[in-house]
Amino acid sequence: MALQLYDTYSRQLRDFQPLTPPTVGLYACGPTVYDYAHIGNLRTYLFEDILHRVLAFNGYTVQHVTNITDVGHLTSDADEGEDKMEKGAKRTGKTAWEIAELYTQAFKRDLKHLNILEPGIWCRATDHIQEQIEFIQGIEAKGFTYQTSDGVYFDTSQLSDYGFLARLDIEGLQAGARVAMAEKRNLTDFALWKFSSAEQTRQMEWDSPWGRGFPGWHIECSAMSAKYLGSFFDIHCGGEDHIPVHHTNEIAQTQACHGTHLANFWMHGYFLQVNEAKMAKSSGEFLTLQRLIDKGVDPLSYRYFCLGACYRAKLNFTWESLEGAGVALNRLRSLSYSWGEAGTADKDYIQRFTSYINNDLNMPQALALTWEIAKGDLPDATKKATIVEFDKVLGLRLAEWSPTVEPIPEEIMALAQQRHEARLEKRWQEADQLRAQIAAAGYTVKDTAEGPQVYLDGGS
Repeated sequence: MALQLYDTYSRQLRDFQPLTPPTVGLYACGPTVYDYAHIGNLRTYLFEDILHRVLAFNGYTVQHVTNITDVGHLTSDADEGEDKMEKGAKRTGKTAWEIAELYTQAFKRDLKHLNILEPGIWCRATDHIQEQIEFIQGIEAKGFTYQTSDGVYFDTSQLSDYGFLARLDIEGLQAGARVAMAEKRNLTDFALWKFSSAEQTRQMEWDSPWGRGFPGWHIECSAMSAKYLGSFFDIHCGGEDHIPVHHTNEIAQTQACHGTHLANFWMHGYFLQVNEAKMAKSSGEFLTLQRLIDKGVDPLSYRYFCLGACYRAKLNFTWESLEGAGVALNRLRSLSYSWGEAGTADKDYIQRFTSYINNDLNMPQALALTWEIAKGDLPDATKKATIVEFDKVLGLRLAEWSPTVEPIPEEIMALAQQRHEARLEKRWQEADQLRAQIAAAGYTVKDTAEGPQVYLDGGS
């Protein structure tokens, strides 16, 4: 029953124990708000939401922090190219500040649609410039920086284990380099602070001890996580694409400044793929959650779809698989609603559920157990109570769902009334046959003290 989580840093499944129980410090890398999040991005936040819920299910208090990157993320991870915020501003005709607010609010709406718990603390990079400057000064004082004509850089050669998180082959990278290093000493060195160009006007820039400019992408997470959670906390999360660069550099910065690798556990969600290729904004073709909604898809169908795979496995998206998830979700909703009021949850099933989710968030097994109960012979009130308890982790809002009230065809209502009369007269076989006729027409009948209630199967 002990909670075990896969730690990318050690490459193994480890027993989880909070550093300062019962509180768990959880930091999740948030969006760069230059465009809408796509559903591949959102899969990572669904994984982090499940993690948050599993920790809470185990009785822990989760101190969840997520950043908003609204400056410093260049179009190239090699500290080259245009700032993504400046690029987004040109594309939209809005200011960088305006698009940051626009896409931040859009992201938060997506989280709400997917029933993702909001973090306790949102922190914007632009609200923490001073903290980032002070963190860089701490790194500088330890002798890990050097200055070039375009910025202040971290000297990765000063760390003997730089790249351990990603198991980087530093010598191989250097030997195979095909990019111009300019004034960088090492291929893997990265910017801590970039100087503003005299030829280019920036909307987001600040004075610093090194000159006017803006922070590099990686420093914000090191500085803000340390501010809110300390220099060594429980869990740091993000997408798998963060492993070789962003999270590797966060660790390097914190090792230099504080002597820790920042988090006790490093956890990463894997890509959503379309036709076996990663979904990415850079391709110009990506699916937003709003596009799914515009096509009539219930956002929680996408949540259900993601529950069907391990967070550490790539998941291939098809419209057919999403439709299948929606059908299954609506069936589960209808069953749960038909069970009426909840009674007492079954302890044995709760223990089994806990063993599954505590096995590195094994949601496919948890979902299979949910259906085992739904199709089993437990009393309805017990089914309802048990699955509602499961839903604290599943996050499907099962207890809140009720069928759409729509006019029911007269012929269906007549069948329901015939069934009601057959039940009163204990003609059980006839009642069952009538119920089957109603179900075949796409409706569900529920017996109440006021008489039969009929609703469209799968309505919401």
